[in-house]
Amino acid sequence: MREVRSMRLSHFLARSPSVIKTESFRVFISTWNVGGNTPTAELNLDDFIPADDHSDIYVLGFQEIVPLNAGNVLVIEDNEPAARWLALINRTLNRTVDGDADIFCHKPSLSLDSTSSRSSSNLDASFSNRSGSAIFQSSLKSIRKPYMPTQRKLLKICNCSVEMPRKSYKDACFGCPQAHINETDSSEEDEVDDRSNNASGYVVDGVISSASASSDQLKYNLVSCKRMVGIFVTVWAKKELVPHIGHVRTSCVGRGVMGYLGNKGCISVSMTLHQTSFCFICSHLASGEKEGDELRRNSDVLEILRATQFPRICRRAGQRIPEKIIDHDRVIWLGDLNYRISLSYEDTKKLLTENNWDALFQKDQLNTERDSGRVFRDWSEEKIYFAPTYKYTFNSDSYSGETATSKKKRRTPAWCDRILWHGDGIAQSSYFRGESKFSDHRPVCGSFTVEVYLLDGKSKRRTSNTNIRIGAEELLPTSKNKVTKGAGTKTTK
Repeated sequence: MREVRSMRLSHFLARSPSVIKTESFRVFISTWNVGGNTPTAELNLDDFIPADDHSDIYVLGFQEIVPLNAGNVLVIEDNEPAARWLALINRTLNRTVDGDADIFCHKPSLSLDSTSSRSSSNLDASFSNRSGSAIFQSSLKSIRKPYMPTQRKLLKICNCSVEMPRKSYKDACFGCPQAHINETDSSEEDEVDDRSNNASGYVVDGVISSASASSDQLKYNLVSCKRMVGIFVTVWAKKELVPHIGHVRTSCVGRGVMGYLGNKGCISVSMTLHQTSFCFICSHLASGEKEGDELRRNSDVLEILRATQFPRICRRAGQRIPEKIIDHDRVIWLGDLNYRISLSYEDTKKLLTENNWDALFQKDQLNTERDSGRVFRDWSEEKIYFAPTYKYTFNSDSYSGETATSKKKRRTPAWCDRILWHGDGIAQSSYFRGESKFSDHRPVCGSFTVEVYLLDGKSKRRTSNTNIRIGAEELLPTSKNKVTKGAGTKTTK
């Protein structure tokens, strides 16, 4: 009965071409455990966001943007690392076509330089004087403002078209008119931000500058940004897509110290693009390579799926959008899942030397646990053709065990960093790792093609079908109905 209640009607709607049409969009996903290291302006993010990629949406997740010590778990968070990562991402996504041009021409004032934008070194300069700089005393909600669209409050509301009949789609509020909320409405958190920043600009190193003017010039806008201790996730979209994005919500589940603190766990982001719902989960699961540690990771996944609950933001009674992860049309899970390879260090090293990925993958814990049905049942992952991403000696291409003087400090190489997906109308066209030596993990990236439902603007409004009874068997897909996969998969050895 629970499965019937949570069933999505996407397949039924897809059979009604007079009301719904589909369009394909590209979504790029990256995950990186940065090992508690804070970036400088010199850090090149091409291994995290390839320069030749021009996707419609970017979902970029981090783990351990701060060291996972007791101070960072239990005290007020320092926003410097998040601000730096936002600045670097913005610089990378909104780079100019002319490589010699000023990459800071749009001047996002808070986290780039506040007085000029003549070189990338000014990024560090804007963070150099922590005392007296308002950025480190500001909330993340304030820091993210320069990168968000001017009408950022509209991202949170219901932007459903009145074309759809009410109650025709249980899991989405497509019948809600926009009239019930307007641009002047604001949430409590936006009101706090406006008061703390005088609503007109930001004070950084004594210079007041406007954020709204610069955000209008960005090719990609920040749609969502959330941090929980060391976990940090950002979602960016092309500027022209932003008006079609709504219902943006986040949910955090802590699975760390005592089973609930945020040093481990996940941040989930829910949103709609046109008439399709998306959920992105950025997680950091339980660590450890002892026998049985994989069961703790399984438990983390199950608890995240159970406990994640998105708030209701639709004000019209009887209308709903997805509140649980699995209720969404398209779901992508990224992060340091921490599953290891169930082999000795020596056996793993031998297979690594032979580049025998198939033999290694047969002993991959996540692969084994999925096959057994204990975790991520009905989820998909592209085949892995790259070397294990953990654990490397800092600033080198050597796994830590190769230089460790004690067996206790050895870590068997593993594919800790992964990307999985759930739902129809989604296909992965590439799955690869970057080669940055910034951390003891290598970043992992994936490109997806997703089908999105759009209302056919030429169609006439059909009569309400609220009294039509639909049998559950009619709603079940007859096949995976996946998008045809791309030409190939990028690999890195």
